Amino acid sequence: MIGLGSYGYTAPSSKKINAYDVPQGVDIRGRFDEEFAKILTKDALQFVADLQREFRNHIKYAMECRKEAKRRYNEGALPGFDPATRYIREGKWTCAPVPPAVADRRVEITGPVERKMIINALNSGAKVFMADFEDALSPSWENLMRGQINLKDAVEGTITFNDKARNRVYKLNNEIARLFVRPRGWHLPEAHIFIDGEPATGCLVDFGLYFYHNYANFGNTQGQGFGPFFYLPKMENSREAKIWNSVFDKAEKMAGIEKGSIRATVLIETLPAVFQMDEILYELRDHSVGLNCGRWDYIFSYVKTFQGHPDRLLPDRGQVGMTQHFMRSYSDLLIRTCHRRGVHAMGGMAAQIPIRDDPTANEAAFELVRKDKQREVKAGHDGTWAAHPGLIKTCMEVFTNTMGNSPNQIETVKRDDASNLTEDDLLQRPRGVRTMEGLRLNTRVGIQYLAAWLTGSGSVPLYNLMEDAATAEISRVQIWQWLKYGVELDGDGLGVRVNHVFGRVVEEEMARIEREVGKEKFKKGMYKEACKIFTRQCTASTLDEFLTLDAYNYIVIHHPKDVSSKL
Repeated sequence: MIGLGSYGYTAPSSKKINAYDVPQGVDIRGRFDEEFAKILTKDALQFVADLQREFRNHIKYAMECRKEAKRRYNEGALPGFDPATRYIREGKWTCAPVPPAVADRRVEITGPVERKMIINALNSGAKVFMADFEDALSPSWENLMRGQINLKDAVEGTITFNDKARNRVYKLNNEIARLFVRPRGWHLPEAHIFIDGEPATGCLVDFGLYFYHNYANFGNTQGQGFGPFFYLPKMENSREAKIWNSVFDKAEKMAGIEKGSIRATVLIETLPAVFQMDEILYELRDHSVGLNCGRWDYIFSYVKTFQGHPDRLLPDRGQVGMTQHFMRSYSDLLIRTCHRRGVHAMGGMAAQIPIRDDPTANEAAFELVRKDKQREVKAGHDGTWAAHPGLIKTCMEVFTNTMGNSPNQIETVKRDDASNLTEDDLLQRPRGVRTMEGLRLNTRVGIQYLAAWLTGSGSVPLYNLMEDAATAEISRVQIWQWLKYGVELDGDGLGVRVNHVFGRVVEEEMARIEREVGKEKFKKGMYKEACKIFTRQCTASTLDEFLTLDAYNYIVIHHPKDVSSKL
């Protein structure tokens, strides 16, 4: 019997069989590939299975708690600070000291775990590269496994990419960014790997495979004795942070490395989590290096949390920026919380990309970036995010002009004024108007992003912005909200209800997409499938939790045992 797990197939001893060597109870249904097999080793899969078995019931309970919270919000309740954990918020504890390797994080670049992207990002001049298995990646089997291979090569310092079209070989510079990895959220399954008859938890697969293969090299080449480093997405409550802390403890024990070696930054990108920031840091205090303002997902979460509240309708997506009171309050409280606990307070994403054929528009876009980053650094953020290497220099200059040679602002900008922020500040209704152009842009972006995601791309340049799953989610839930409550478009004098025009808008925007991308690309792409999924979710009677959960079913491909043709 040669490692066929629950397939139960016995190979003739004289024949070769292409299959992964798996431990008991593990069943791999993704395509066999000899390169993938170097990642999906029996010992690495055993580690992932051990994590799954120990924590799956904790994860299921946490997901049930999310459902219960949603039920309460839909019945009219509001999220707020938990009286039971007031002692944590008012206590004088701090997190473990920030490791020297990541003391300076003034500019971080983010992107998917694609080979060329990893090299360019590590070489970009940013202090940190966050390699993304989550919102910037379409989680096909190929993307996930090649991503693991790419990261292993990056940690070992051997990663190269031969771009035959440009006749150029890409390789790492001597000075490179520090590597953080973002696994998927708790809610996403990995349907190509079954453990004990059920799909594995996506984030445990991402974390487990990466950690197992890289912890030893990482401390030597990247972490100055610490690491690996992670970003943790989509949490809603400190109980979810507690699970991650236990996962880290178990991983460190397995690897025989010092407790607190693994470090992670948590994205505060759900509305319930903003009321749990102290508690999240407390649970992760041995492993934390801060919090990040995941502002696009935060806007998505605001709509999702208040889906049952017709008095909390969002204006056009473009009007919900960091100058809105509820957004500024969130940022200010995050800075105060992090600095009080001795860790980084990271700013949000600059999603602009250089506009090469229009210098005037390009300068206007860069000016928006400068103003946004000036606001962040003056507020007290220790660093910020950029989506494109072309923005690194601009962001770096803005932060250095204020911070000078100091690696961060943890000790110098305490933001005690933010201690007065209340639940009302964090929940204040956003101001603005809703327009036909806002509806059209949401429709166009949502469909095009989903079409790209279905064909393997999770990070998509659209209309001079880098779109990922978070911005597509805003587009989707905003239209859903407007349709549910019969919103009138009040910002351009039309006075029409969204319900009366949405069908026509979809048809017209699909025609526009076809014109913009060209008939050939439109025909080959999955635009019609994306349109069906997107419009179905926008018009559903109940709001789907995540766009990608439904769409994931379209990219899962189960392979039978890839038995050699000689058999």
